[in-house]
Amino acid sequence: MIDPIQHILNFFQNPAAVVLCALFLDMAVGDPRRLYDKVPHPVVIVGKMISFLDVYLNRVYLFNWARFVLGAFASLLTIFLFTIFTILLVRELNETSYGFVVEIVLGSTLIAYRGLYDAVRDVRDGLKKSLKEGRVAVSMIVGRDPKSLDEAGVVRAAVESLAENFSDGTVAPVFWFALLGLPGLVAYKVINTLDSMIGHRNDRFEYFGKFAARLDDVANFIPARLTGLLICIATYFMKEADSRAAFACLFRDARGHKSVNAGWQEAAFAGALGFSLAGPRQYGGVLTDDVWMNAAGRKDLDGEDLNRALKLYQLSGMVLAVILMGVLAITF
Repeated sequence: MIDPIQHILNFFQNPAAVVLCALFLDMAVGDPRRLYDKVPHPVVIVGKMISFLDVYLNRVYLFNWARFVLGAFASLLTIFLFTIFTILLVRELNETSYGFVVEIVLGSTLIAYRGLYDAVRDVRDGLKKSLKEGRVAVSMIVGRDPKSLDEAGVVRAAVESLAENFSDGTVAPVFWFALLGLPGLVAYKVINTLDSMIGHRNDRFEYFGKFAARLDDVANFIPARLTGLLICIATYFMKEADSRAAFACLFRDARGHKSVNAGWQEAAFAGALGFSLAGPRQYGGVLTDDVWMNAAGRKDLDGEDLNRALKLYQLSGMVLAVILMGVLAITF
């Protein structure tokens, strides 16, 4: 007779089971605000170390090459320390029967599927009240100037963030978690946090953050393209989406995007829903010129279009979960 407890323990020896449960846990509850009001989120801890190194190493009076070297050192040091800590933690967890529970919980905190959905839903709900409320909500998830956005601009910004961060916040973490375990997931999140904090093209970070920005491009290269394909596949389960246009836009427009990775998700969303995304945008009072994803699509978007985008996002997440289930079925 098979011991049910042992059967469960054997089930969670499969990495795909841990990853799948972490994804489902995040989908269900996200990051509990009450918990992280009392204890710091792991990404906050990473951010504090990055800020510390930035303050002490990023000296504006140094030569550009020196700032690049120091930035690379700061990036590699941060990645190394957090990854080594996680490797040691996993070793300890593997010595206990229920260590997989901790891995699932920690993994779920580093996946941002539910949090992104909630943030974009807040933009939709804000727009129902007023343009001002919509601008406030979208300013929480994008870096562009909210005051320069009309209703269509707010919606486009939210959809673009939904598309791009589906890769950064869900697909890439799941990809590295499945490939390299919890240490791989942590390493990816550190790289992504480094890019979001110091990977900017401005006077302070142009050289200090260049290594972090390029490393983030490498870490997201495969996941970004997988995300575009996931979105296209999800269109087959959504009546309001155009599968043929999604694939056509993906392969036609993605490479023209200013970002080496973001175009794949944005092009897929744009083609699927008939929107025009990307294009010229304003950051910090500076106009960034970029090509349109699906230039022939609609630009006058409204709150109802956000509902369609959120539905496609949900379906794309379910496609990812089904793929993980398939991997689990094959390997268990």
